[in-house]
Amino acid sequence: MSESDVKLEQLKSILRDMGSAALAYSGGVDSTFLLTVAKEVLGDKIIAITARSSTYPEREFNEACQYIEKLGVKHIVIYSEELDIEGFSKNPKDRCYYCKKELMTQVKNIAEKHSINVLLDGSNYDDLGDYRPGMKAAKEMGVRSPLKEAMFTKKDIRQLSKIMGVPSWNKPSFACLASRFPYGHEITREKLKMVEDAEQYLIDLGFRQLRVRHHEEIARIEVSPEEMLKLFDLELMDKIVKRLKDIGFKYVTMDMQGYRTGSMNEVLQLDNNK
Repeated sequence: MSESDVKLEQLKSILRDMGSAALAYSGGVDSTFLLTVAKEVLGDKIIAITARSSTYPEREFNEACQYIEKLGVKHIVIYSEELDIEGFSKNPKDRCYYCKKELMTQVKNIAEKHSINVLLDGSNYDDLGDYRPGMKAAKEMGVRSPLKEAMFTKKDIRQLSKIMGVPSWNKPSFACLASRFPYGHEITREKLKMVEDAEQYLIDLGFRQLRVRHHEEIARIEVSPEEMLKLFDLELMDKIVKRLKDIGFKYVTMDMQGYRTGSMNEVLQLDNNK
């Protein structure tokens, strides 16, 4: 039995012992894999709860709904507008703590109405290596992270998802749109819409793994190293610049380091080294 198979059996055992659970489901690689396994183990004793807000792109929501319908899992949609949380729009370093707290409070209330005691999220073992203030909120709320408990890395999840036929196995990594702003820069609905429209345009052009970071007048584009050559096309660059200026940016730049997870946290690492 391979290491991945061992982890999968451990994951199933963890879920089986729960009896029933409510999963905060985003439609991303991790939560989709977890939901698929939970459906196999728990049947109709697993419910998926998806939060709609201005930080959650329409395309992500639609994909989440389509997969849940295909899987046959009970799906509950809630509205959790982070910008209504006091202090969130000011974008403090612990912004994700308040977001996670609000989300899981709503998930807990729904779970209780369905006589479900266990709350789940899709955090994986790799998440322990990044700055994740949302984990503190999850711990306070008693949220379980089965993928983390079974020591699933992102690589494990993608490999098993491919074997199991889970369509998200090669889906680009995604984080809420609030992560596109430097800490301390105010987040507004208008700015979030700018980011969503800019990223959707690049996706429509065929780019897969990307971010458009919002630095007020400046759009900083991150694409994967494999896609950088595609971006080095003068005609395409002109189209991108024109579109992003139409969206509201005054300057359009490309990050020469390319896409990497948590690039906005790099400033925190610099602060820690002072």
